Amino acid sequence: MADRNTTTQNENMLFRKRFVAHFAIAITLACVDASTGITLKAPIGNEEQIGTFMRKNNSIKEELNLESSLPLSFHSEQRDYTEDARIYEYGSAANPVLKHIPVLVHPPELHESGPSKIHNFDISDRLGIDKPCTSPNLMASFIRVNVDERIETKAVATSQAFYVIRGSGYSESDEHGKIAWSAGDMFCLPVTEGKISHHCTSESKTGGAALYWVHDQPLMEYLGVIPNQRKFEPTLFKRRDMLNRVEEISHSKGHSTNRLGVLLGNAKFSETKTLTHVLWSLLNSIPANSIQRPHRHNSVALDLCVSAKPGVYTLMGKDIDDNGFIIDPIRCDWSSGGMFITPPGWWHSHHNESDEIAWVLPVQDAGLFTHQRTLDIRFVDDELELHVKGKIRGSAFAITDDQYADMHTARLY
Repeated sequence: MADRNTTTQNENMLFRKRFVAHFAIAITLACVDASTGITLKAPIGNEEQIGTFMRKNNSIKEELNLESSLPLSFHSEQRDYTEDARIYEYGSAANPVLKHIPVLVHPPELHESGPSKIHNFDISDRLGIDKPCTSPNLMASFIRVNVDERIETKAVATSQAFYVIRGSGYSESDEHGKIAWSAGDMFCLPVTEGKISHHCTSESKTGGAALYWVHDQPLMEYLGVIPNQRKFEPTLFKRRDMLNRVEEISHSKGHSTNRLGVLLGNAKFSETKTLTHVLWSLLNSIPANSIQRPHRHNSVALDLCVSAKPGVYTLMGKDIDDNGFIIDPIRCDWSSGGMFITPPGWWHSHHNESDEIAWVLPVQDAGLFTHQRTLDIRFVDDELELHVKGKIRGSAFAITDDQYADMHTARLY
């Protein structure tokens, strides 16, 4: 019985050594000899091959300590995983100081003449971001393409929106086929691996079509990802359909006489009612000789002035007074075909002192914000009414009494 036990123990010891040797080589197919700095490689093989490898590389054999029955101790130098760790005091670090998003204008003159060209509105240097962008999540550009010419665009993005400022033509790609467009139309494309070719077939005023192009490649670059899933299909919004809907709303009961516009949504995002899962857009009109009182939201607005006469402008500022007027506002005058940036969280009001209706098309990353329940859009008169009642709300996100009761019950039980 003793001989049998001794034999079993020896077999177990041999098995353990062989297992340790195989396992060690399996996880260290590339080992660096500490004395020479030379990378040593070995395939997993039989006992003779392992032995030969070990005899040639004594430093590894010593580190594996195969003569010991203790667990494997691998003494190679460990990486310091604490090197990038930072620990901040909460009160002073909760709101880090970031470079602010400025009020800037991208003038229409860029696309009104000259060769076919893409004019990127890149302000990454002002934002302290190392990749091209107009806002932290989005890039906005003008595309000019002369009659009978074409120009190609490419973006590593989940969502691309193109609004036709001027001209007629079509855009095509191997993945999505051909989309014909004319002035006032808007089309959106999902993930597109290849290039998109834009062709102008006619434009009598300047000899070239103009497109307003917004996409979310900056967001992808910040996240360090490449999108590979199509979340929606190519979608075309025709100018006549948008204006017909505006006209229909104007004759309906209950609509705001001060704000008359249409949100552009996609059937795939019926809950958020947004252009895509990332992008949000609105075709908004400001009646002649009127003011749209201030509102604010957490998303950056990249506003395209579709049409405006002189005397149309936006006032922007961080604070409002107790009458709902913006304190020390910045004035941004509208120019048809021009684009301007509205910073996140700033109160802004639209003013039309002309005798004609004005139109604006903001594009925002509010599809993402709406999904996250963080858009927090607020209208100044709603906030003033609450203030009079002695209330300051933390969020404009609606929650019903029943939902609150359910949440309260869940906490109790």
